[in-house]
Amino acid sequence: MQKVITVLPGDGIGPEITEQAVKVLKAVAGKFGHKFIFQYGLIGAAAIDACGNPYPEETHNMCIASDAILFGAIGDPKYDNDPSAKVRPEQGLLKMRRELGLFANIRPVELFPSLANRSPLKEEIIKGVDMVVVRELTGGIYFGEPRGRSEDGSKAYDTCVYSKPEVERISRVAFNMATGRRGVVTLVDKANVLATSRLWREVVTDIHKNEFPQITLNFLFVDNAAMQLVTNPSKFDVLLTENMFGDILSDQASVLTGSIGLLPSASIGDKVPLFEPIHGSYPQAAGRNIANPLATILSAAMMLNDAFHAKDEAEIIKNACRAAIEQKILTEDLAESGKAFSTTETGDWIEGYILNN
Repeated sequence: MQKVITVLPGDGIGPEITEQAVKVLKAVAGKFGHKFIFQYGLIGAAAIDACGNPYPEETHNMCIASDAILFGAIGDPKYDNDPSAKVRPEQGLLKMRRELGLFANIRPVELFPSLANRSPLKEEIIKGVDMVVVRELTGGIYFGEPRGRSEDGSKAYDTCVYSKPEVERISRVAFNMATGRRGVVTLVDKANVLATSRLWREVVTDIHKNEFPQITLNFLFVDNAAMQLVTNPSKFDVLLTENMFGDILSDQASVLTGSIGLLPSASIGDKVPLFEPIHGSYPQAAGRNIANPLATILSAAMMLNDAFHAKDEAEIIKNACRAAIEQKILTEDLAESGKAFSTTETGDWIEGYILNN
């Protein structure tokens, strides 16, 4: 197998964590006789600094010409702390999603049993958590028009817009995913208040009735869903929701496992799939070699499994990550006592596991 992978390290800890994932992918390629060709592009603050554009045309062309994208993180304090900045790193991420047609974000949330004691929830509550958040990624309030502020700056407005086809396509992703899992989809919305949520309920109900009647479909308002994520998280199988709700709830769900540094994600759509850790750029840790690379390495495993259909290769990466956790090869976000391993040391250990098993 030969594949071209576009690597977009991005900002903050992005370059450090993607370096470890590339290291692991190279180990897999060597072990299984594959050839992965890596090409690197700019995005976010790094791209703004280089050329004034958070998602340059050169980067887009590189992405389109590849088989998959490995993305690090985006964001920089000099833009976060400047509300007046007209060009922002996050604009690059939104533009990339739109131009690549990445309409579905898939975030698995699975507990590593040896880290159950690190969850903020009691072990009897967190036990058995294994869910997937399916978030619509290119519609809703993040993309709706009009948006802006009044001339005197005293008011601001954003618009949430969804169309029937947008809801249909993301719904099918969720129902198909549930077919291979426990067979339960929970739609999270605010249909008692929002017109867009009422559209979601109508469309999802029709898709369920006409195409996936074998799946169990449940409904929760977003505030109730937020509560149940911390009181009874194991009840969820596939959680389907719109863009902003999905953004918030998937981050809430991520901390259930003990660290946001453990969770991978995939964004899929019309063109090239993208794989990334769900955490941000963590600028306070940038350059310190302390960030947890496991989420990015597990994102590489998702790439192998979902994009390249290389299940054995993906499984050996997941086994290596499980073994690292069980052997206490932990970065400072998870290390309880004794030595915390660096980003590089963690990547080296996982690389060695793959090559020797």
